[in-house]
Amino acid sequence: MKCDEYARDVLGSSKYSPWLKVYTAFNGVFKEGWIPDNYYSSVVMPALKGNFGQISTCKAMSRRIFETDLLPDLAYSVNRLLYSRSLELLDPTNLKNYLFDSCEKIVYKMDMGLQGKSVFIYDKNSFPESIVFSNGVFQKYIVQHPFFDMFSENAVSTIRITTVVDDELDIQCRAAYLRIPGIGETHVKSKTAIKVPIKINNGELHEKGYLPDWNPVICSPISKMKFICQTIPDFNKCVDICISLHKKMPFPRVIGWDLILNAEGNVEIMEWNGRHNGIRFSEATSGPCFADLGWQNLWKNSIAQ
Repeated sequence: MKCDEYARDVLGSSKYSPWLKVYTAFNGVFKEGWIPDNYYSSVVMPALKGNFGQISTCKAMSRRIFETDLLPDLAYSVNRLLYSRSLELLDPTNLKNYLFDSCEKIVYKMDMGLQGKSVFIYDKNSFPESIVFSNGVFQKYIVQHPFFDMFSENAVSTIRITTVVDDELDIQCRAAYLRIPGIGETHVKSKTAIKVPIKINNGELHEKGYLPDWNPVICSPISKMKFICQTIPDFNKCVDICISLHKKMPFPRVIGWDLILNAEGNVEIMEWNGRHNGIRFSEATSGPCFADLGWQNLWKNSIAQ
C-alpha cells in the first residue's frame, strides 16, 4: 500500500510502484526516498544527463575530456583509422607490435558495449591479424592489487563508484560496490558478476554480497574468502579521484566509474558510464542513496515544460 501511494503521490505515477515493492521486499521494510529503476531511466536521466551521457560511449574521447593518465589506454580505433593515445596515426600492419611492446596482454573494448559485452582480451599469439576493428579502445591489461586476488585472482575485479552533481555544483560519492568476475569469466560481466556493497564512509565491504539472481552470499564463490571485515585499500583516494574527474565533465550529473587499484596501489580508471549507469543495486542494498537531491520532484518540472 505504501509503495502504491508513494509512487502515485510523490513520483507521479503508479507505474513506479513495482520497483518500490522490489526494494521493500528485499529490505523487509519500505523506505521513503528510494528512486525506482524505471523512474531513474525515464525521468532522472533525461533531466540530469540529456545527451551528454552518450559521450561516455565514445571511448576515444575519455582521455581528451579528463586529461588524465589514469585511463590505461594504449590506442584507439575510430572510423577505420588507428591512433596512438596521443592521436598519432598508427600503421595497421604494426598495430600488434605497438600494443605488445610493453604489455603481455591487452584489452579491446568496443564503443557502445554495455554490461561487460564487446570486451576482448588478447595476448600476442591470440591477437587477430588483418581485421578492421570497430570503433573502440585498446587498453593495457591491469594487474590488480593483491587485495582483490583474495576474491578472484584469475580475472580483474572492478569497483563501481557513483558520483552526483547537486544543484549547487557540489560533487559527492553517493554509492559504491565491488564487482567480482563470475566463475570462469575473463572479466566482469553484469550477468555473472558477484556484487558486494561498499560503505562509502570508510570503504568497508558489507557482510553479504549478491549473485546475479540476488541470492546472498557471505564469501566469494571462487576463493571462499569472506567479505566481512574486509576494507578496500585507499578507498578515499579512489573516491577523491572520481570526484576530481567528474568536476572536469559535470554536465552528465550522475556518473558510474569503473576502476581498480593496480598491483602498485595506483588507481586505474577502466571506464566511465555517463549514460545508464544503473542505481537499482545500490538503492536496494544501501539506499536510499539520493533522497535529499530533489529527484522525486523532477517529474513535475518535466510536465511543466
